Amino acid sequence: MVTFPRISTEALVTRLAPPEAKPVRAVLDTDTYNEVDDQFALAYAVLATEALKLEAVYAAPFFNSRSKGPEDGMERSYEEILRVLERVGGISEDAVFRGSTRYLPGARDAVDSPAARDLVSKAMAGDGSEPLYVLTIGAPTNVASAMLLEPAIVERIVIVWLGGQPHDWHTAREFNLQ
Repeated sequence: MVTFPRISTEALVTRLAPPEAKPVRAVLDTDTYNEVDDQFALAYAVLATEALKLEAVYAAPFFNSRSKGPEDGMERSYEEILRVLERVGGISEDAVFRGSTRYLPGARDAVDSPAARDLVSKAMAGDGSEPLYVLTIGAPTNVASAMLLEPAIVERIVIVWLGGQPHDWHTAREFNLQ
């Protein structure tokens, strides 16, 4: 059983306040091939150097009519990330990582991947005084897996997740949460 560190309410409120110092350390977890908004988000994250110090980009899994399954969706996103970066520059291909090839099999079961391992490494780097902002705009499988692989990262990261509707919302279902 995975045990996560307890974080005080005061520490949580402090972490969730807008950062005073910029640029902030950040990684982007994205299913870039899924739809065009992620391509724009990736380009912005790379080019917004006054706001972000983008340290890595992770390919997230997805499965819909644009892929044959989560692994294929992740691989297509990985290739799309490289195509976007070829055009905008700003971050080395060595900072792009393949993510999970499947969704979490259970609430306590990580899906090991280069992206999850790199996230753990980057989160644990340094003295912990400067959080790593984890910008997640796809299925959060890589991020959840990193937290399951090394629960201590919860004390060193701030997750900014693009989410939409709750499961019980009558007109929409949250694709990334599913």
